[in-house]
Amino acid sequence: MINVTNVSMNFSGTTLFKEVDLKFTPGNCYGIIGANGAGKSTFLRILSGDLEPTTGNVTIGKDMRMSVLKQDHFAFDDFNVLDTIIQGNPRLYQIMKEKDALYAKEDFTDEDGIKASELEGEFAELNGWEAESDAGRLIQGLGLSMDLLYSEMSTLTEKEKVKVLLAQALFGKPEIILLDEPTNGLDIVAINWLEDFLLDYPGTMLVVSHDRHFLNTVCTNIVDVDYGKIKMYVGNYEFWYESSQMVQKMIKDQNKKNEDKIKELQSFIQRFSANKSKSKQATSRRKLIEKLTVDEMPSSSRRYPYVGFQMDREAGKELLTVEDLSKTIDGVKVLDHVSFRLNKGDKVAFVGENEIANTTLFKILMEEIEPDEGSFKWGVSTSQSYFPRENGEFFDDCDLTIIKWLGQFTTETTETFLRGFLGRMLFSGEDVYKPVKVLSGGEKVRCMLSRMMLFGSNILLLDQPTNHLDLESITALNNGLIDFKGNLLFASHDHEFIQTIANRIIEIQEDGSILDRLCTYDDFIEQFEK
Repeated sequence: MINVTNVSMNFSGTTLFKEVDLKFTPGNCYGIIGANGAGKSTFLRILSGDLEPTTGNVTIGKDMRMSVLKQDHFAFDDFNVLDTIIQGNPRLYQIMKEKDALYAKEDFTDEDGIKASELEGEFAELNGWEAESDAGRLIQGLGLSMDLLYSEMSTLTEKEKVKVLLAQALFGKPEIILLDEPTNGLDIVAINWLEDFLLDYPGTMLVVSHDRHFLNTVCTNIVDVDYGKIKMYVGNYEFWYESSQMVQKMIKDQNKKNEDKIKELQSFIQRFSANKSKSKQATSRRKLIEKLTVDEMPSSSRRYPYVGFQMDREAGKELLTVEDLSKTIDGVKVLDHVSFRLNKGDKVAFVGENEIANTTLFKILMEEIEPDEGSFKWGVSTSQSYFPRENGEFFDDCDLTIIKWLGQFTTETTETFLRGFLGRMLFSGEDVYKPVKVLSGGEKVRCMLSRMMLFGSNILLLDQPTNHLDLESITALNNGLIDFKGNLLFASHDHEFIQTIANRIIEIQEDGSILDRLCTYDDFIEQFEK
């Protein structure tokens, strides 16, 4: 159990949040959400004891061990994988080192024997004899080989390090687990394994994540960091989002009678509880939602950008034909005789671990690079807009302000039009005069999406568009692409994004060939797992 009492946090005169009183109990998973910069990671650091709050205190149950997902991927480069994972339980690791030092002594005394006996007893109590097999099970669940256990951390790839540090956080059955963006860098199989692990875990779990599918699957509660306050709500992210949108709509509707509001909200609670619960969620969670009162429904002041793509004209029957495309990058064949045909209404998600292959295909289709073999042909009635994975060339050496930058991409260059357009993308007031080269990653993405919306294209290509975006912007982009009437080719690791948009999945496999299925992402994964 974690008790948070009167916690406030100020940085350089700015208040992130104040007077926070919360209780986190075993058996629950709490998803911490909030806009970028709201203080989600800061709150986790306060809970872990890594950061002192300005006021208040955090207390945890006696003899409870807290485990935190480490963010420094180089911190354990002097250790092997097994030792790194076991350090997730600091006391067990300390005992192991003390034992090794004692048994290595040439002049082993009676006192050393007594000390060793005491250490052996505590070692057994902490399941030390199972430490290696437990560590092995964790990395196997995350998709790594047992052979890696005695490899040096310094020799691992970035993705392998991410998985080892996650295994470290989960090791040794801690009573409390704090995870900041645990799904970053994980593949489909590893994320599914982590979801199952957390669903079965009896302790107290807190996670910060931009992965909506993950939050929907594992969370029993949502902790919302919003405009200086931190509030807790029952239910997963989907319930929080839909109910907060409904409450906001009703608050804005001044003519709505209070009785009607109550009836509609109660109806929503009942519908969600009965029909929208995830298959993995426990019945007890649904019962919690059923007991909610209207006063306990979330009311968020969060702002969502408007993302909407309109076509200047509809495309004909001939859209895109790809025949035997092959391409080698740095000596590795990333595309091997790739062939497919885009059909009317297709929204195609390109998945797979090889991001370079997806990016290479998109660059070929946009004529930025040439294929080694094969060809492709766009239909004469098609028009394309492209969102590249890396957008530095559009901003890094550019001295333009946001409003001038956007004006390059439209014939409608009046300030009124551009301000209105940027306002919908959350650039308001003096923001529009910021130089684009100093924008954050999320702001640059919103600029690139604004640029695409001006083109009126009937085919969109997007390469990892959710990178750098907060949950609000991801949700807005997700909804905009669902509503788009044209064709779509996109690459993403966001499960919810793919599942709700794509009707066709193409996986570029390790050898450069493709697996092409006309189905939803969940159906594709089910086939994949079989």
